[in-house]
Amino acid sequence: MRRPPLVISIQSQVVMGHVGNSAAVFPMQAAGLEVAQIPTVLFSNTPFYPTLRGCALPPEIFADLLLGAEERGLPERAAFLVTGYIGSIEVARETAAFVRRAKTANPRLIYLCDPVMGDTGPGLYVPSEIASVIRNDLLPLADIATPNPFELSWLTDSDPVATLADIPRVGARLGLAPGAHLIATGCALAETAEGMIETVVLGPEGLSRHPVRKLPIAISGTGDLFAGLIVAGISSGLSLSAAVDAAQVQMSRAIARAQALGAEEVVLSDPDFRAALARLQPAG
Repeated sequence: MRRPPLVISIQSQVVMGHVGNSAAVFPMQAAGLEVAQIPTVLFSNTPFYPTLRGCALPPEIFADLLLGAEERGLPERAAFLVTGYIGSIEVARETAAFVRRAKTANPRLIYLCDPVMGDTGPGLYVPSEIASVIRNDLLPLADIATPNPFELSWLTDSDPVATLADIPRVGARLGLAPGAHLIATGCALAETAEGMIETVVLGPEGLSRHPVRKLPIAISGTGDLFAGLIVAGISSGLSLSAAVDAAQVQMSRAIARAQALGAEEVVLSDPDFRAALARLQPAG
């Protein structure tokens, strides 16, 4: 029996709710992937509650987990590597070194970098030193990057992304490797239709737009879930553009479910959401 494709997912993890690995891992597993979860932080919940327990993973423990993953040969086996929220500068540096080693050990590895560092409104919510490691060390290694408009502007020291023409202009300054793809998420551009929000994909083959109805709710975990859904789609044989379209349908289901339940984070229990994931199977 052939083993399913392996994903190494390096992100935050929470006890309650769905953000970081707690949002991204389930859709990948439901789509038939094997996922090795490496937490960057362990928290009781997101910071938007009255109390927050747990901590960023101590650097020595995080480094030990990475070493254990390498001792088990996970980088050589993996089809995908995903990084998301990072809670300390030491962990950021360890993550960058691990990604470099993994891509050297396995040139076929597809690395998705979700630069979780800020958003319009709250602004930058990680220390600038961590954001700089993401910009200078992680993004140049990425095959796929999924910044939101705020992150895209900060990472390129550019004015806010406001028009469709800004995407290729700013994307050229992002420092991605030749052949890599930029997925600009959550874009409300001058060209975006009223009541809609869109994802814009930019790569060697050109630019594509993926609009979806904007729901009147702002919740945590959407970017993390989106990254997991993209990997699930690609692994099933979808093109990147088709994976984005499928991910947006699933995102709408998860957000609508959260809205109906009054949840603070995305909700993964919608029956149509789960059924659609079960229909995905790794290609090959």
